Amino acid sequence: MARRPSIVFVCQECGAQSPKWLGRCADCGAWNSFVEERAPDPQASAAAAHRYSLAGATGSARLYSDIEIEQHARLTTGIDEFDRVLGGGIVPGSLVLLGGEPGIGKSTLLLQAAANLARSLGPVLYSSGEESEHQIKSRGERLAVGRAPLYLLAETCLERILEEMARIRPALVIVDSVQTVFSLKFQSAPGSIGQVREAATQLLFAAKGQNVPTFLVGHVTKDGSLAGPKALEHVVDTVLYFEGERHHSHRVVRAVKNRFGAVSELGVFEMTAAGLRAVPNPSKLFLAERPANAPGSAVLCSVEGSRPILVEVQALVSSSTFGNARRMASGIDQQRLALLLAVLEKRAGLNLVGDDVFVNIAGGMTVDEPASDLGVVAAIASSVRNRVIPASTAMFGEVGLAGEVRGITQASLRVREAAQMGFSRCIMPEANLDPALEREPFRRAEDRDRPVGAAPDDAALHRAGACELIGVRTVGEALDFLMS
Repeated sequence: MARRPSIVFVCQECGAQSPKWLGRCADCGAWNSFVEERAPDPQASAAAAHRYSLAGATGSARLYSDIEIEQHARLTTGIDEFDRVLGGGIVPGSLVLLGGEPGIGKSTLLLQAAANLARSLGPVLYSSGEESEHQIKSRGERLAVGRAPLYLLAETCLERILEEMARIRPALVIVDSVQTVFSLKFQSAPGSIGQVREAATQLLFAAKGQNVPTFLVGHVTKDGSLAGPKALEHVVDTVLYFEGERHHSHRVVRAVKNRFGAVSELGVFEMTAAGLRAVPNPSKLFLAERPANAPGSAVLCSVEGSRPILVEVQALVSSSTFGNARRMASGIDQQRLALLLAVLEKRAGLNLVGDDVFVNIAGGMTVDEPASDLGVVAAIASSVRNRVIPASTAMFGEVGLAGEVRGITQASLRVREAAQMGFSRCIMPEANLDPALEREPFRRAEDRDRPVGAAPDDAALHRAGACELIGVRTVGEALDFLMS
């Protein structure tokens, strides 16, 4: 007599299981997140567990000193900004997860990278569960893919995708998206926690076993986090987020996890009719439309990963016409803005209780590091006092609750970027002042193409004057200097 398959209810947020349906998950607190699934056969799971090994046929433990490190050259995608985010290129055998909102350009970026790799390395497999081959090719014609050995597969069955990987032996595999892939071993619908976990695990061992780099496209939830179980982010080697505003032409790819490179690395792209174009100088892009002699505008030096970026902070303070003053922030944390406003009222003597405060990072950029505090504070004070901050002044520094300006990391990198972009004065924490930093011959943006050891002409020397560094200890000192 055939045994009746057991039924379990699995939370789609955290993976908790229950023998009956629950309105709220007792582990993570999510509402209406339980979905009915069939529990896998324990005997079948145990029989298939032995092939989940990356150590070869034996799978036995080896002595640390006996293991030889194999050096593999990274694979370049032909897109400099994408290679930067990945840590210098694609590591063979790695599993990369790329997430982002619908329509932001994930498929476009991966199709461009797949075409470049196909021309230089050989066959590339692009498996899509959301588009047909004709739809992908119509986009490829716009991106000038040409006759590159790029194989398109419109398939959602995991076993079928693995068969094509074994047949084609591609140099790169792209699965768009992992939420549409299902395994025949599970009866649940595609996108459920069991299916996503199985698809990611099977693709991981296929990538490691065949030494083929694999990219997975992931959906995101309403709050911007990756959909599916959190175990999906633990399985993959690299997690990338594709960010950007629909009303802006630029896009940002941010690395939040990378086993082979720097975390929080940033790549900036511009969306054009011919696809995504890399932006080698993001500071110039974000400061291109900066208004002149406008109160409430300040330039801060931010660092994303290993890249310094100058962005404009805009603040508008106006009298509130209602009983409750509004505080709105775009590009920075709302709670951080409330903290900085309290510091300005208590330590700098600014009365902001009855005023509406609006703060925006121009260009749609998101800045979440503490070094941006001084720029936000300066922009708010400039709007309140209706005083213009000099256009040649940049700043950075963390503001504490006592009103002190604390030192931050990578100060020399920020100052160098400000000097290269033409800023002649930099307000920074006094703790970051270094005599060696003051003597460094910073170069302007016009001299970037000149080698470091080459001597510029007289005009270049006139443009590349020393950047004046001014250290401050408190918010009051910084505002007194900026508003004087």
